[in-house]
Amino acid sequence: MKITLKDGSVKEYDGAKTVYEIALDISEGLARAACAGEINGAVADLRTVISDDCSLNIITANDEEGLKVIRHTASHVLAEAVKRLFPDAKVTIGPAIEDGFYYDFDHEPFSREDLDRLEEEMKKIVKEGHAITRFTLPRNEAIALMEEKGEPYKVELIRDLPEDAEISFYDQGGFVDLCAGPHLMSTKGVKAFKLISSSMAYWRGDSDKARLQRIYGTAYSKKEDLKAHLERLEDAKRRDHNKLGREMGLFTTVDVIGQGLPLFTPKGTKMIMKLQRWIEDLEDKEWGYVRTRTPLMAKSDLYKMSGHWDHYKDGMFVLGDEEKDREVFALRPMTCPFQYYVFKNSQKSYRDLPYRMGETSTLFRCEDSGEMHGLTRVRQFTISEGHLIVRPDQMVEEFKGCLALAKHCLTTLGLQDEVTYHLSKWDPDNSEKYIGAPEVWNETEEHIRRVLTELEIPFTEDVGEAAFYGPKVDINARNVYGKEDTMITVQWDALLAEQFDMYYIDANGDKVRPYIIHRTSLGCYERTLAWLIEKYAGKFPTWLCPEQVRVLPISDKYADYAEEVRKQLAANDIDVTVDNRSEKIGFKIREARLDKLPYMLVVGQQEAEDGTVSVRSRFAGDEGVKPLGEFIDAICKEIRTKEIREEQQMEESK
Repeated sequence: MKITLKDGSVKEYDGAKTVYEIALDISEGLARAACAGEINGAVADLRTVISDDCSLNIITANDEEGLKVIRHTASHVLAEAVKRLFPDAKVTIGPAIEDGFYYDFDHEPFSREDLDRLEEEMKKIVKEGHAITRFTLPRNEAIALMEEKGEPYKVELIRDLPEDAEISFYDQGGFVDLCAGPHLMSTKGVKAFKLISSSMAYWRGDSDKARLQRIYGTAYSKKEDLKAHLERLEDAKRRDHNKLGREMGLFTTVDVIGQGLPLFTPKGTKMIMKLQRWIEDLEDKEWGYVRTRTPLMAKSDLYKMSGHWDHYKDGMFVLGDEEKDREVFALRPMTCPFQYYVFKNSQKSYRDLPYRMGETSTLFRCEDSGEMHGLTRVRQFTISEGHLIVRPDQMVEEFKGCLALAKHCLTTLGLQDEVTYHLSKWDPDNSEKYIGAPEVWNETEEHIRRVLTELEIPFTEDVGEAAFYGPKVDINARNVYGKEDTMITVQWDALLAEQFDMYYIDANGDKVRPYIIHRTSLGCYERTLAWLIEKYAGKFPTWLCPEQVRVLPISDKYADYAEEVRKQLAANDIDVTVDNRSEKIGFKIREARLDKLPYMLVVGQQEAEDGTVSVRSRFAGDEGVKPLGEFIDAICKEIRTKEIREEQQMEESK
């Protein structure tokens, strides 16, 4: 048997060997570090027996797959600790995930004190150093074993496995868990771990099934790596928009109003308005859009025509009862069918196209309560929605234009380097979820693929992520915790014009079906605000700040001059306030820094006499004394150009 190693060298053996035995033969150090093997490119457990010629790579904690094995083993150590401290808890599943692991239990909610106790118990299990062994059982014996242990969720998982599936278990010192692996050879390999949090989860992600308690944790091979990760988590907590946005007084939520229905304060509202006015002016004045205003609801007939009633009804808020023979309405989850009727309101010729419609659309989605989070997942939200009705020969260039507009918006906000592009495709194995023929889907997906390639935009392809009526480009970003959300979408639609009998008159006087582009230029304003809060840790570019300047009189004697300064700034459309409190100037400056303001203008006797202001900023600290007119000219230019100035690192407590 010949084993070709990663460096190209070849090991020869007379008989079968496990991956671990081969690692041990190479060196004891490698065997100690080994987490798994990679046989002919496929990840395999260290206990896997090799009996034929193959290529083999020994995976360690330096590899991403090696960290997954450590974390998967840590999840089993957690499960054993839970069973020791809470014997009545029922175990379910515990996979490794990006940056850590989780395990779901049927149990009462876990407190932080419970997690601390579980951590200590996990340390004991690791110190005991139980060997982890793997064994398999026939289906009936596997079910009997889990029934004997009183683990109904494991029984359900076994029953759902294919008839020919190999049913494997891992035993670590008497704690046995159903698992496909791979795992470390011993619990001693779990050296650095931390339980992060716990939350509610549904069995198999189905809200109609049992409520479970999910414990999140992370694990590394080195304590230094764990420490660095925990420091990143602390920074993420500081930047978390759901925490920071509330602390800054930008938004709040109220139980009696409901989950996913945020209330924006004057500060948060001002930021949303600035974004909205910018996008509307940009689309209408520079990109050739016409603006529409359409209803927030419609009869079910409209959604039946578009296909949303059949394909998206569960995600809609429905008003009325069809069974009681009443007129049924639904709050709109999208604007497209409404704008189609704006297009159809008057006959269009080929000369009228492209017809670009933009709308600041408030939409409603019946999201599951477990999915709600701050501003990133809400039930009512507003987006920069648009639909372009185009001739087929215009489709490619208009699609490129939509991507260019999205890129411009991202660049202006300083977010262009934080996104990834995805070609979201249909799933031909689940064709019942979509409308249209396979050849239409294949053709439109290829068009998008060529556009992205031509524009030299790196992208991945995601099967099953398309809308039911067309493929799309999703522009995604990750929040501070690493969760990915779609921020902007540009979608190719060659189907719905037929369903809505949309047409234009071509040069020959014939009726022709147009194509449609569904797109957002910025996306959801709520989600974008959350993104900006986390990106800038609340220190926004000046043009976006709800308060751009605060005037700080040294004492009450200079309140009149401070008010004069405020009036001149306000006359130039600068958002300004005056801090007239009877506090020392040092205290006022510290307060302004904590409020993350771009500029503070300190005024006293000399400034009042000379018509100047003493400028302090987030960007350069003490910028010195400047004539008021000079400061106004500079900040107006900064706001007009939407400049993103570099921040100076300052201690806020000073």
